[in-house]
Amino acid sequence: MTIQHDIAWENWSGAQKSIPKSFIQPQNLEQLMDVVQSHPKIRMVGAGHSFSPLAKTIDTLVSLDHLKGILDIDAERCQSTVQAGTRLFDLGEKLASFDQALINQGDIDRQSLAGAIATGTHGTGLELPCLSALVTRFELLTAQGELLQCSAEQNSEIFQAGRVSFGSLGVLSHVQLQNRPMYKLKEQTRLCPLKDVMQNMQQWQYEHRHIEFWAFSHADQVILKTLDETEDDLQSRKEQWLVDDVLLKFCAELTRIFPPLNPWLQKLLGVFVKPSMNVDWSSRIFPSARNTKFNEMEYQIPLQHGMNCLEEILHTLRRHKVPMFFPLEYRLVRGDDIWLSPFYQQDSASISVHQFYKQDYQVIFNLVEPIFLKFGGRPHWGKLHSLNARQLQNLYPKWQDFLNIRQELDPKQKWLSPELQQLLIE
Repeated sequence: MTIQHDIAWENWSGAQKSIPKSFIQPQNLEQLMDVVQSHPKIRMVGAGHSFSPLAKTIDTLVSLDHLKGILDIDAERCQSTVQAGTRLFDLGEKLASFDQALINQGDIDRQSLAGAIATGTHGTGLELPCLSALVTRFELLTAQGELLQCSAEQNSEIFQAGRVSFGSLGVLSHVQLQNRPMYKLKEQTRLCPLKDVMQNMQQWQYEHRHIEFWAFSHADQVILKTLDETEDDLQSRKEQWLVDDVLLKFCAELTRIFPPLNPWLQKLLGVFVKPSMNVDWSSRIFPSARNTKFNEMEYQIPLQHGMNCLEEILHTLRRHKVPMFFPLEYRLVRGDDIWLSPFYQQDSASISVHQFYKQDYQVIFNLVEPIFLKFGGRPHWGKLHSLNARQLQNLYPKWQDFLNIRQELDPKQKWLSPELQQLLIE
C-alpha cells in the first residue's frame, strides 16, 4: 500500500486543487477495506478527469489505480466483471481478448471505470444510454466495511441509486458490464452548414448509430461526425502534419491573447477541416486525442428542446463577444432508470461548453447556465455547475429516496466532503 502525506492534488485541467492529509493507493481489496475502516473521512478519486470538485478533500484521498483488470468473463451473456480502478483506454484492449466490446463510450478514454460510472459519463447515440446504465451488478464497500452485492435482483434500491452516486454511498470495488461482441465502426467527419443541422437533425439522429457535432459561436458551419457499424476493411486514422488538437491549442492561445481575432479564426474552419473517413474496431475509433486542457460545463436537455437551447446559447455568446474559440459539443443520450442519472426517464440532448484552461471560464458559464436551466437541463455530475441541493432536488423525482439510502449506508458521513455536503444536503 502506498501512502503519501500532505501532497498537492489537482484535476486534469488544474482548476480543482486540494492538499489531502494523506493520499492512499491500496494494492488489493483487503488493504482497501483496512483503509475504509481506519479513516473517518474519505474521498475517492479516479483519473481526476472530472471538472467539478467531487474529489477535493483535506482529509484522506484514496485511489484505486492498483485495483484494475478483468476478474471474470461470461461468454454466454457477453458480460465482464472488471475491477473499478481499470482505465477505459486499457479496458477496450482487454475485452478484445475475449471478443467483447463496450456497447458505447465517449471520445475521452482517460477515466477510471468507477469514476466514469459514478458521474454518468456517456457517448452519443439516440438509442444508447450512458455507461452507468450498462452496469448489471456491482460490489459496494460501505462505510462500515461491509461488501454488498448489488443488482436488479439483490439490494435493488442500492443498485438503482448506486450506479450514479459520485462516491457518496461507498466504494465500487468491481462492476459487471453488459457488453457485446467486437464490432467495427465507420467514422465520417465533414463540415456541414449549421442551418442544415438545425433543419435535419431530427431525421439524421435516427439514421446513424452515433451522431454529434461541434458548433462555433462565429461560424456558419459545424464539424459533423457520424459513426456506423460496418463490415468494411480496416482503414485506420492517418497521421496528419497538423493534428487537430495542436490547431485547437494554437487558436485558443491566439484568442486568449488577441480576442478580436476569434470570429476570423472560427471562419477559417473550411481551410483546416477536411472530410475524412476511417474504419476501425470500436474501442480504437471512439477515443480522440484531447491533450489541450480546458474547463467544461455540460447540461442534459430534454431532447425536444435541444436545438432551441443550442441556438439561444450561440446567439448569447455572439452578442456578448465572448473570447472562446472552443466549440460547443452536441450529443444525444438515451434515457435510463438510474435515480440520480441526468438522463433519468429522459432522452436528452447533451450540450457541452468548453473554455481554454488559461482563460476565465466563469464569465461564460454564468451566461449559459441560465439558458440550460430555462430549458429544463440537468448538469453533468463531473462537469462544472453552480447548483446546490435545494435546486437539484427539483430536477430529480427520486432525490429524497437517494438521500434516505445514503443516510442509511453512511450515518457518520464518511464519504461527504464540504463540496458534497453542499451538493447533497445543504
